[in-house]
Amino acid sequence: MNGCDDLKFGDILRELLEENELSQKQFAEALNISAGAVGNYVRSNREPDFDTLKKIAGFFHVPIDFLLDYHEETDSDYRDEKLLQIFHSLTEEQKDLYLEQGKVFVRSNSRKRGGSSPFGAGNRVV
Repeated sequence: MNGCDDLKFGDILRELLEENELSQKQFAEALNISAGAVGNYVRSNREPDFDTLKKIAGFFHVPIDFLLDYHEETDSDYRDEKLLQIFHSLTEEQKDLYLEQGKVFVRSNSRKRGGSSPFGAGNRVV
């Protein structure tokens, strides 16, 4: 997500569609709603009813609060969920590489801040 404050539902939905490389038509078919309704949501001409909102949240694996831009911390929750989705889609070998790369980032950040890495001596992640 772009991190802007006070996003409209349509902006959030548009970003989710782009991030997931879905057309409005594909999304509408997946949720069994009309493409016109999705277009209205994306243009912020209309907002979905509660049942449709629940379907959308479930489809993207995000909390309803995130779709409504209700809480700031949901951006972090969303990123965590996306990282998990990516991780679960990898092969076992790729997962090992992904974890090692993450450790490199943590160590680099720790050095920049002058702190110790949670993965330093004796703190190995299995």
